[in-house]
Amino acid sequence: MIITIRKQATSEERAQLIELLCRISGSLHPMATTSVGKREVIALDGSSIDAQAQILLRQQPAVEDLLLIKTPYQLVSRAFQVEQSSITIGADHGCDVVTVGGTTASPVIMAGPCSVENREQILSTARAVKAAGAVALRGGAFKPRTSPYQFRGLGLEGLHMLAEAREETGLPIITEVMEPDMVEAIAEHADVLQIGTRNMQNYPLLLAAGRHSQKRPVLLKRGFAATLDEWLLAAEYIVAAGNPNVILCERGIRSHDPQTRNVLDLTCVPLLHNLTHLPIIVDPSHATGKSELVPIMSRASLAAGAEGLIIEVHEDPAHALSDGRQSITPTQLHGIVGEAEVLARMLSREASLVSVA
Repeated sequence: MIITIRKQATSEERAQLIELLCRISGSLHPMATTSVGKREVIALDGSSIDAQAQILLRQQPAVEDLLLIKTPYQLVSRAFQVEQSSITIGADHGCDVVTVGGTTASPVIMAGPCSVENREQILSTARAVKAAGAVALRGGAFKPRTSPYQFRGLGLEGLHMLAEAREETGLPIITEVMEPDMVEAIAEHADVLQIGTRNMQNYPLLLAAGRHSQKRPVLLKRGFAATLDEWLLAAEYIVAAGNPNVILCERGIRSHDPQTRNVLDLTCVPLLHNLTHLPIIVDPSHATGKSELVPIMSRASLAAGAEGLIIEVHEDPAHALSDGRQSITPTQLHGIVGEAEVLARMLSREASLVSVA
């Protein structure tokens, strides 16, 4: 259930509404009061609120509208917001401003190395990514690795190198955050906070990403065994905590077949467009684990309706400190960017023909 508050509602009227909600739903049932666009809303599980109670709520002077939503996720649902959300990246660091989702015709290509290895590597790769036509730089300063003996990133030093790369190239930067206590510090430097597959259900981290003061966009990757409902409920944690700027990222789900690193579930892209207003991008690098498959699955992802791609790029993949097998070269990235532009024009023309028909 989502209750929209009247803009003119007084503090007394708001307090009266909250008191009634607590009596009706019980104090053990949490509510989220947040702003979505220009609307102030209260979201809660309305399954236990009967018709009589709904009438009482609608009569409250603070209430403008009451919407019953059948899905367990409320604020991220298409039922709550029909129009597609657009997320702005890079507005606060003097770099190029990028929009993901909404009515943007061109898909957004984000690219860069799995890990920041050293200053020269990230600066050189950032220049190459920019020259290839990508519009945002990804790079891991903090790396969750399966083995404790693998390279786990340079930490804050790597974050400062990413910021330097942004200053030189104008590319907004995307990097992973793993701990709730690090959200504010990383948000000072990064334009997008990435929450990886291992942390999709790290609820303290999701809440911290929703509550942090800068409200940086969050790139939320799907857990490698997560259902769509679980994924959308993870996004709901962030939005309900106060940050509506969430981008969903499909990065493959775990399979029994070792031929690819994961299985790229492109069915989820059109399904999610029906379920949520949040933009959806695809990570073909982690999904396939093989660089030769990345260009092909990039095309397939955009054809399925993804608003963008996030791709691992390294100038010397054979000697990358992490994920070299799935990293493509800047030359290959240039080809993907060109194909993405062609696909965008084709799909736009097809949509125009359908609407005319």
